[in-house]
Amino acid sequence: MTLAVRAAQRGDIPHIAAWNQAMAWETERKRLDADVLARGVAAVFDEPRRGFYLVAERDGAPVGCLLVTYEWSDWRCGDFFWIQSVYVVEDARRGGVFRAMYDAVVERARAAKAVGVRLYVETENERAQRTYAGLGMERCHYFMYEAGL
Repeated sequence: MTLAVRAAQRGDIPHIAAWNQAMAWETERKRLDADVLARGVAAVFDEPRRGFYLVAERDGAPVGCLLVTYEWSDWRCGDFFWIQSVYVVEDARRGGVFRAMYDAVVERARAAKAVGVRLYVETENERAQRTYAGLGMERCHYFMYEAGL
């Protein structure tokens, strides 16, 4: 079995959108508007300042993806790389796919002289929390707040 991580391309948009749809349902029981989602994924490719997607392939077949966005920290005078929209197809889970994508993010963050890598996780998703802790990530002391517009 060969596992590789690469930068996503526009041809990956259908997979990424479908995986985001699946992730929203699995984690939050939310159904996303497919047209809005496809436009949202495409918008990352249209404006690189928004971030980038990585795709994991096992034996040449796509099996997962994630999105990285940027947050400027004036306190640290540098960017945080935020990992978002993580999805690994069910039959590839627990097979090192997320670890490979995470390692690729860390490598890119170091090359870009980012100040850190962050992500958020559903409070009930204990399996994912254990995965992140196993990679050496630490739980932050921040709570997240949101105001819909």
